[in-house]
Amino acid sequence: MSTLTAYRALVQHTSVGYLIANFIARLPLAMSQIGVLLLVSGLTGSYGAGGACAGALAIANGAGSPWWGAMADRHGQRPILLVQTLGASAAFVVLLLVAHSPLPWAATAVASAFAGFLTPQVGPMSRVRWRPLTAGLDQQETLVGAAFSAEGAADEASFVLGPTLVGVAVALASPTLALASAAAMLAVFAPVFALHPSATPGHPRDAAQHADAGRLLSLPVVLICGSQFVIGMVFGSVQTGTSSLATATGHPEWTGYLHALLGVGGVVAGLAVPLLPARFTLASRLRVFAVTLLALALPLLLVDSVSALVWVLLPLGLSVAPYMITTFTVGERITPVWRTGTVMMLLAAATTLGYATGASLAGQLADLAGHQPAYAVTVTAGVVAVLISGLGHGALRRAEDAAA
Repeated sequence: MSTLTAYRALVQHTSVGYLIANFIARLPLAMSQIGVLLLVSGLTGSYGAGGACAGALAIANGAGSPWWGAMADRHGQRPILLVQTLGASAAFVVLLLVAHSPLPWAATAVASAFAGFLTPQVGPMSRVRWRPLTAGLDQQETLVGAAFSAEGAADEASFVLGPTLVGVAVALASPTLALASAAAMLAVFAPVFALHPSATPGHPRDAAQHADAGRLLSLPVVLICGSQFVIGMVFGSVQTGTSSLATATGHPEWTGYLHALLGVGGVVAGLAVPLLPARFTLASRLRVFAVTLLALALPLLLVDSVSALVWVLLPLGLSVAPYMITTFTVGERITPVWRTGTVMMLLAAATTLGYATGASLAGQLADLAGHQPAYAVTVTAGVVAVLISGLGHGALRRAEDAAA
């Protein structure tokens, strides 16, 4: 089955409308973090405060995601997603009210955390649906692999469009418009995703599964969570460093557009992942993509202008999407169906917690010395990625073979 045929089959077993709602429902999370960063930084004049509030949103989202995933595994996706959607839409309104009030920025950080906790992770929830959707079809593994590549490309595209929409909103009005738009998208499109027939049902656990629950954090799962934590650090530090550079040039509204460049190459690379030969194992892919990530991140240390940054961010995205696709694919392959949602959410949580760490560290360094120390956090994340993929190669390969 060719890659194009696999993608066509995926559309036939859902619908174009579903895929559109699936994608747009991801944008609020992609918009919220950079939106909060710009909103609070602009109101307080501090990148540290902006990074802390954006980090609070990410930390709460990451900490809550595994719990929401476990609830969806047990009770089904539909009711859990609807609760999150309605709650998060209201929480973003509260966040805006608090940010523009006389309260100190710490209160905005609390409101950001509340909104982050409630915001659904649509991408991981969508990934859980593909194996049941393709059950009984010829070459199911090929279809699931193509679906995960499409999911990775969709995530990257959301990272492109989300910051771009924030940039447009800032140029037209302010970050307030960006966050209000994110709340509106969440309220309209996330329920469509939640109510679609593909929403997976609950899986009440039997006694054996309860006993196995304590072994959720196996070494392979810990390794791929570490891999996603690194990717989150890349997103958070690049976003904060880019905000610092754009503001220093007198154009803070460029932040969203520049950060979006990270996802442009990622979309193309993500869609091309199914072309890789089967003999190129997932564990080996992770190692190769980690080395590529580090190599492409190093030029960030030399960036001294917006024009130079453009030519660094575009190729850097080529390594990010394949790296993410590989970790999520490993997670789905080695996980029993009754807890797939939990593991997908653990990976999402690791990503957002990494974002919080990267944004916070980079924000503090940007306050002290500008964008270049902030980008040093990105390079450090690349070093950690190489260490994880290298030292964990054997464990990941054994887990992959056992699942096969």
